Amino acid sequence: MKNLKVRDLMTEVVLSVQADDTVEKVYDLMNERGIRHLTVVDADGDLVGIVSHRDLLRHSPIERAEVPVFLMREILRRTLVEEVMTSEVETAAPDLPLSEAAQVMFENKFGCLPVLEGSKLVGILTESDFVRFFCDGSARQEVAVPQTAGRARVLGWFS
Repeated sequence: MKNLKVRDLMTEVVLSVQADDTVEKVYDLMNERGIRHLTVVDADGDLVGIVSHRDLLRHSPIERAEVPVFLMREILRRTLVEEVMTSEVETAAPDLPLSEAAQVMFENKFGCLPVLEGSKLVGILTESDFVRFFCDGSARQEVAVPQTAGRARVLGWFS
């Protein structure tokens, strides 16, 4: 993983919304696509923020059991992305070493980093990209750890 760059792991197809879109649209997109992060761009395609599943939970009535479903949907329909998005977004360049991007994500508890080349959004690096990388065998070097009394045999992944 030492020589890998952000561009080697990032997802290049990035779903984006605009600040004046509804939270209902974001909620539906995330559910349909099975994703947890959407970039927010302006009319020129420049990054202006990010909205995460966590942002939706923090700003929505979904956790309130006493609110009827139809009312929840209406609230989502009337709430704009700009009201729930994070506008100060940490980003990464495509040529940033992957280990540095991982460190930023880990230390700050970020689930993703939008990837910018200059001011152009060219990708997004997510926790899922790291998991996919290790699961598909790209970085896996399995090392057997000997079994000790009372412990199961463990396989470790090292790169």
